[in-house]
Amino acid sequence: MNGKSENSRNNGKCVCHVCLHHCALKEGQYGRCGARKNENGKIVCDIYGRITALAVDPIEKKPLRHFYPGSRILSVGSYGCNLSCPFCQNHEISMAGRSHAGRGEAASESGEAPPESGEAPSDYEEISPEKVALLAEHYREYGNIGVAFTYNEPLVGYEFVRDTARIVRERGMKNVVVTNGSVTLPVLEEILPYVDAMNIDLKGFSEEYYRKLGGDLETVKTFIVRAAQSCHVELTTLIVPGENDSEAEMEEEARWIASVGPDIVLHVTRFFPAYRMEDRNPTRKETVYRLRDVAGKYLKYVYTGNC
Repeated sequence: MNGKSENSRNNGKCVCHVCLHHCALKEGQYGRCGARKNENGKIVCDIYGRITALAVDPIEKKPLRHFYPGSRILSVGSYGCNLSCPFCQNHEISMAGRSHAGRGEAASESGEAPPESGEAPSDYEEISPEKVALLAEHYREYGNIGVAFTYNEPLVGYEFVRDTARIVRERGMKNVVVTNGSVTLPVLEEILPYVDAMNIDLKGFSEEYYRKLGGDLETVKTFIVRAAQSCHVELTTLIVPGENDSEAEMEEEARWIASVGPDIVLHVTRFFPAYRMEDRNPTRKETVYRLRDVAGKYLKYVYTGNC
């Protein structure tokens, strides 16, 4: 992204154009994601190389079912996220870097950004793109095929993803991105030349539901369409009772996915209580199976998860 698009100004503030929120930030202030800030009049990535999680996982855990099945991949995570999902399984790192007061507030060119925060987790480690690539190579003998950027929302720190993925690709390995798809197309274009596969969270298929999560359905749909043109794409929808569990919504979602590509894989996943939804009941298995069958009327490949 060029400096002009990344650092346009609004009433003396710098506007971040990485995601749909377009946070307008005064000096020293962090965006809604807790990962980007205004530093000396420029929007910078404050989480570059700050790694909170590192593990060699089965590729199916991403989840990816049709991309090198049976292989393993070095999973790398930082902290920060631009959505506010109350069911987040990784909230300890995804929600780090922003205060409770700021979480969930609108932060746009026409509104106020969240209060100054930026409290990073205390247990991150500084790791360079080169070192990540070396680690990936080291684990090749254990079936590792490359690097997956996951655990938090990796694209709020897209610069690290881009730089690392380029080196990983040069070393003959694969790159996977697990993302909510809630970033702008210029950011996607920055990483696409180096990405081999993505799992994209399609949280549901209504604008109302996405607004509850601090997101925008059309942004994600646009992201999915573009990503599917350049790399292998699988989608995941977490079924939350009373939120996105209707057959009508799943039918509309599956019909749209089929219009993008009938071979796109959909994972229909069971919700378990977590974070701010610890008082909810898990999704009934029967509901997940029923919605899988609904999606299967339009898609060739539909899998259930957490069942």
